[in-house]
Parts: sequence; C-alpha cells; structure tokens
Amino acid sequence: MAANPRLRTPMAGIVLALGALLVGGAFQAADAQMDHGEMMAPPGGAYKKVSSLVELPDFIPGIGVLYVDPATLPAGPFLAYDREGHLVSTVYMIPLEALNDQQTFDDLGAADAKVNHVDVYYNAGHPGVPSPHYHIVLWHVSKDKSASLQ
Repeated sequence: MAANPRLRTPMAGIVLALGALLVGGAFQAADAQMDHGEMMAPPGGAYKKVSSLVELPDFIPGIGVLYVDPATLPAGPFLAYDREGHLVSTVYMIPLEALNDQQTFDDLGAADAKVNHVDVYYNAGHPGVPSPHYHIVLWHVSKDKSASLQ
C-alpha cells in the first residue's frame, strides 16, 4: 500500500506527533462533577461554556457542548460534553500559523479520562478561533458514540 502523500508534509507530521503526545498527558478539570466515575458538565474551576464567550450555539453538532478556560485560548484544552452532560472529548485548536512557526505547546493538559481514539482535522476558522487551525480531538467515547453527536 502506498503512503498517503498528505502525510509527507512537515506540518502533517507535526500535527500527528502532537496528537500522539497529547494522548499521553492527562489532568483532571478543577472541581469537575463526577457521576459513577465519569466527568460531568459543567467542569468547574475557570472553565466557561464557549457559547457564553463567543457567538456559537450551546451544542455544536459533531463535537457537543464545549467548555474552556479563557486563559488557555486559542489552544485549550476545550472539554466537550454530550447532551446529557457526559464528557466525550478533549479538544485542542492549534493555529496553522503556530505550526508553521514551529511553536511548541507545553502542558496543554487533558481530561483525566481514557482516550478511545484521536481525530485531527483542519478548520478554516470560527468565532473564538478565527484563524485557520487544526482540531486535535481526544475522544473519550467510542467511534459510534462520537459519530452520534448530532
């Protein structure tokens, strides 16, 4: 099988390496509510619902309800919850310019939850992170559950 030519670019390598490194790091959101060992919304501490900070809906199809500590913008971590308030993912939004400038991101943290799978994808920009960036999503739920967040 031939190698994917998109993976040959230095930026793709950086994004993939960052995603792999993030899987190893973990932290627990300050004052997070727990329900049978699961982190529940709202996460507490300095985290704010993203829709209260910028013009975005409370629930974003494909991601869920996002919370972020504004001091960590634009990278995050953003904590994403399903409609029932269960943690589903930790999301990082890494500006393309930062990758091109070979910036490092240390101690980004992640929810203290097992990672099931990781998605990395490009976003042209949106309220809150208007510049082009990559989303690195550490899913704490199955692929089927993540696909059902509509």
